[in-house]
Amino acid sequence: MSEEKRILLVDDEVDILEFISYNLEKEGYKVYTAQNGRDAIRIAEKKDPDLIILDVMMPEMDGIVTCEEIRRIPKLKNTIISFLTARGEDYSQIAGFEAGADDYITKPIRPKVLVSRVKALLKRTLQIEENVVVENDGIITIGGLSIDRERYMITSEGTDMVLPRKEFELLSLLASKPGKVFTREEIYSSVWGEQVIVGDRTIDVHIRKLREKIGENHIKTLKGIGYKFVE
Repeated sequence: MSEEKRILLVDDEVDILEFISYNLEKEGYKVYTAQNGRDAIRIAEKKDPDLIILDVMMPEMDGIVTCEEIRRIPKLKNTIISFLTARGEDYSQIAGFEAGADDYITKPIRPKVLVSRVKALLKRTLQIEENVVVENDGIITIGGLSIDRERYMITSEGTDMVLPRKEFELLSLLASKPGKVFTREEIYSSVWGEQVIVGDRTIDVHIRKLREKIGENHIKTLKGIGYKFVE
């Protein structure tokens, strides 16, 4: 069961909202709906959903801008966001991830596949391995960084930063075993989940954003293989 997880659906097509709402409510999810970006932001602030499924092409405020605005709201900074896109739409996955999205769902989509994707998005897969130095209620200290798993916050060179969920999980995974090379397949499975389909550039975008925040020297690329954390 979904344990009453809250989902906000945003689409300007009423039939899409009704179709997705019906199938998610059957699974026990609490579903809220909005038909434009401005209403989505207002409802998200009020209801604090666990997942937002956001259409890209909408009037007034498109999904990319809406996602960026949601990420500026402190309590929604780590809310899971998936874009909903129609096949053939002029949509860049990289633009979506740059805006702060965690995934994308392509419509039309079969109900069972939709439910499976939602469950995968809501499932936390991050596991911290035993050899990490962990102090004070889940704070990891390694390589000059402090990683607070409860607050999704890191401290680098005395500066506190709250990272988006996937960036944080990616950093925590790499830092969980310094020197170990994590393959792209391992990263996809651990951070996004085996049932979540993401674009080939997804990891690259998140790695680049992490390097911009914590410096270039902590994460090394092994071309054609994957990435490792260096102390």
